[in-house]
Amino acid sequence: MATIPAEQIWTSALNRAESIQAPFNHDKLIHFYDTTLRDGEQSVGVCFTPQEKFEIACKLAEMGVSRIESGFPRVSPEDTEAVKRILEAGLEAEIWGFARCVQADIDAHVELGTQYLLMEISTSDVKMEAYGFTRESVLKRVQDSVRHARKNGIKRVNFFAVDATRSDLGFLRQVYSTALAAGADEVSVVDTIGACAPEAVETLIREVRSWVGADVLVHWHGHNDFGLATASAIAAVRGGADYIQGTINGMGERAGNADICEVALALQALYNVPVALDLALAREVSALVQRAGGYTVDGWKPVVGEYLYTRESGAVATQFHIPEAIEPYSADIVRAERRIVLGKKSGLASVALKLQELDLDVPEDKHAAILNAVKVQATAAQRLMSDDEFRAVVARHG
Repeated sequence: MATIPAEQIWTSALNRAESIQAPFNHDKLIHFYDTTLRDGEQSVGVCFTPQEKFEIACKLAEMGVSRIESGFPRVSPEDTEAVKRILEAGLEAEIWGFARCVQADIDAHVELGTQYLLMEISTSDVKMEAYGFTRESVLKRVQDSVRHARKNGIKRVNFFAVDATRSDLGFLRQVYSTALAAGADEVSVVDTIGACAPEAVETLIREVRSWVGADVLVHWHGHNDFGLATASAIAAVRGGADYIQGTINGMGERAGNADICEVALALQALYNVPVALDLALAREVSALVQRAGGYTVDGWKPVVGEYLYTRESGAVATQFHIPEAIEPYSADIVRAERRIVLGKKSGLASVALKLQELDLDVPEDKHAAILNAVKVQATAAQRLMSDDEFRAVVARHG
């Protein structure tokens, strides 16, 4: 666990109100279950190689992720290879496998030596109808599959109720009870299509906790279809969840999954809840996953965006020397570089800071002409100005 120093957090004092902080257990360490290699890879067009999956798993473990989902070996020989390599790597994180409530899925993990297994089946009426399941057949599959896994050496089973948030609560309780009675150790509450409001998430987590008791670990797995995945994960923690499942960069099918780094930062900085994750590596891991996945996140994306600590605006540049005036938390938390860039929106302070950065000595009475040239050139080009271009401007006007 890496604790963020209080002096590096510059959030609102309103967050400290008793009504906001009281529902959280500030002594409980929240853990993360990363599913980038399986659920994250379901992002359209993304296909990780076994080597890329191995490298990502190693970095996730280094970042302090408690559990890493290695994948679904029955998908392809490449997935089988990736799972095997990750299991053999001796990482500090627990390596979990994914399986449907299908014996062949379970056996594929048993053959590879997987010790921890997340097992899924749909529990909502609409999903069961889509798959041709009945409530009776689902209960039997859950019971038989969990028993089979435990009988064949799987040390720990997490039962994952697909579309839990749209399931009949009476039946959902019956399914969880069946899974636990058959040998499952923990349960996942799953918002498969991101259809549950944060307030409802908290209520559901409290309800599930009352069903399974204090000793059973409860996971939350949410999607971002309404842009509320982080808020819903926070609500799940407030309701008593032990683990948050999610991905790096929030990648995943449709609008993606909860971004574990966003959730970790919000829990610590806004709610004073300890987490098992080192955000100092967040941007490095994010960049690795982007390269492997062949995509780029928005420059303004929380935690990992390229431009979070980059300032173009002249009004903001005047405050650049006081980070807490223009940022809610220190760049040091995520090992980001603070920098000034020049463009249409720059001001005299921007020019002064860039001259200082590049060790260029120009009289102050020349700064206005340089700024005007910067604005004209950047506006015409519709982009930022490079440092070499700025040096050329200084040479002409300085």
